[in-house]
Amino acid sequence: MRSARTARLQLGGNRSMSVPFEERSGVVPCGTPWGQWYQTLEEVFIEVQVPPGTRAQDIQCGLQSRHVALAVGGREILKGKLFDSTIADEATWTLEDRKMVRIVLTKTKRDAANCWTSLLESEYAADPWVQDQMQRKLTLERFQKE
Repeated sequence: MRSARTARLQLGGNRSMSVPFEERSGVVPCGTPWGQWYQTLEEVFIEVQVPPGTRAQDIQCGLQSRHVALAVGGREILKGKLFDSTIADEATWTLEDRKMVRIVLTKTKRDAANCWTSLLESEYAADPWVQDQMQRKLTLERFQKE
């Protein structure tokens, strides 16, 4: 089990938003209705919660350099044009514990300046605070590599 600490950010009055920050991995996730996505300098990870007991044959997943499509049991979960290009030949998906689909996309541009601000061109954007945390994480990761 991964340990997660929750940071709270006050947004305009009483509205607060929780953003889990995983200390061990340094992951800054961006929550979505179907799960979450996060990124490193080289990859974008998409984690989709599926009904427990889902089998691999229930999953239809199309991964292209600029498009992603995921359906479970014939029901579309995620479909659209990615924020930036990826290497289609290196894209993978796995079904974990029959309850989560993990998609791994390899970025074509792999520097800290290439921080995706959203998963798709028009959907699943990180709010400004999460986006700032993602950028900081990628910058730190680049410095650690050098």
